[in-house]
Amino acid sequence: MTDNITYAQPVRGHRRVERRLAARARTVAEAYALLAPSLAGFLLFLVAPIFGVAALSLFDWNLMGAPSFVGLDNYRELAADSEVWRAVLNTIYYVVLNIPAQTVLALLLALALNRRMRGGKVLRVVFVLPWMAMPVALGIIWSWVFDPRYGAVNQLLGMVGIDGPNWLTDPAWAMPVIASVNVWQYTGYTMLILLAGLQAIPHTLYEAAAIDGTTPVQRFFMITLPLLRPSLFFVLVTNTIGSFQIFDTVFVMTQGGPGGATDVLNFHIYQQGFQLFRSGYASALAMVLFALILLVTAAQFLYFRKRTVYDFS
Repeated sequence: MTDNITYAQPVRGHRRVERRLAARARTVAEAYALLAPSLAGFLLFLVAPIFGVAALSLFDWNLMGAPSFVGLDNYRELAADSEVWRAVLNTIYYVVLNIPAQTVLALLLALALNRRMRGGKVLRVVFVLPWMAMPVALGIIWSWVFDPRYGAVNQLLGMVGIDGPNWLTDPAWAMPVIASVNVWQYTGYTMLILLAGLQAIPHTLYEAAAIDGTTPVQRFFMITLPLLRPSLFFVLVTNTIGSFQIFDTVFVMTQGGPGGATDVLNFHIYQQGFQLFRSGYASALAMVLFALILLVTAAQFLYFRKRTVYDFS
């Protein structure tokens, strides 16, 4: 009788472990089955094109004949091409103009709309509407607005005795105009994300801080900003990636001019690939853009990794 009890307990325990492992295996299999469509789309439409572009960058191909293998010649050529480096600097300049202005303005709007006010929901819709519009259509409209002779901007400046510049044909003003158009279009979307982050912060934290005698400015830097970092991290990463890929507004409003002042890297890729039919060289430029975005995104991840708060409990 003692032997039966001695051997029965390990057998039951072993079977229990087997059932747990089988249940876990079924859960993992179900999870992969549910993820399979999205994973297939990710591999097919994102990962595979990256490898395809990387492979094409090693060839010389005009989209007509057979491609010829040239190795790293495309990369050597772009490294010595002053127009490529000008496009890189223009892209970085645009990102520097766009991201801080868009983020600060969106944060101010989110803070204002986070308070209970009449018409707050209507204002949210109004601010988000530009984001829903087509960039090409907006580019055409803003080209009219910034027209030096008949545009609304110079007309308004003329009313106060200011002679407005030729906005889109002046190298000093063309890129700030492009950036301002995109700030106007995408600030509402960024504001919506930050507003959701603000509304997720427990109000009890502000009440406790107010009891301790803190000022509104202190509460902003001690409570709001630290707990808003997950939302800030999301909008900074996604908006920075989108800013490095700026194309539509430049294509419609300036075509890279004047004098290459708005010739950003994405537009330069378009010119090389679809106007000069240098697909291999355009692919090499695309890999440079990909590496630049990857580097900046990795830097953002490293910066926010130890500074982001997710748990409010």
